[in-house]
Amino acid sequence: MDLCDAHDSSVPPASSVPPASSVPPAPSVSGFSVKPRLTGETTVLRPFTEADAEVMWEIIGDPEVVRFTFPPDGELTVDRLRSWYATRSAQPDRLDLAVTDRATGELVGEVVLHEYDPYTRTCTFRTLIGPRGRGRGLGTEATRLIVGHGFEQLGLHRIQLELYGDNFRARRVYEKVGFVVEGVRREAAPREGGWVDEVLMALLDREWAALTATAR
Repeated sequence: MDLCDAHDSSVPPASSVPPASSVPPAPSVSGFSVKPRLTGETTVLRPFTEADAEVMWEIIGDPEVVRFTFPPDGELTVDRLRSWYATRSAQPDRLDLAVTDRATGELVGEVVLHEYDPYTRTCTFRTLIGPRGRGRGLGTEATRLIVGHGFEQLGLHRIQLELYGDNFRARRVYEKVGFVVEGVRREAAPREGGWVDEVLMALLDREWAALTATAR
């Protein structure tokens, strides 16, 4: 998790900024201020509220989530989660949405677009799905919904992610949606007395457009 995310999205050094004429128009950061409700066949993505903290506390504590989620910034407590989820709708440069079961309204996880870079029109994607949301396609549909929103409504050029090399369930989901492997950080993290790789994946706007055109 990226609780209390300290990512610096300030202007990069002048030497790294391409000439203005070569940079495609970036979406307005204000686009992230709109927290949509996205509805699929089996899931609904909605803005978070403070009342979601207790359920998310249970989900974050699930052994599979603990195993496959990158470590949080600092110690997690229910009070910290209440503060975190109470302020998600006020964030102007990121999008955090609750994943719910459309049939029951039950909260089963989250999807997030964050670390927005206006110069490359890039966001980092992350998600976590609790045990009651697994094995039913909710995570796959939730990923498609927020990725589609990122490309089609926010005007992103690239959405990227990282996952542990042994997180096979998540990798299958990302590949179904269209993400491709770009690289591997070999033995980048300790795991149970050994080491585990970190896999880098990404999806581009033109690739998403081709996938959605084929699906029609």
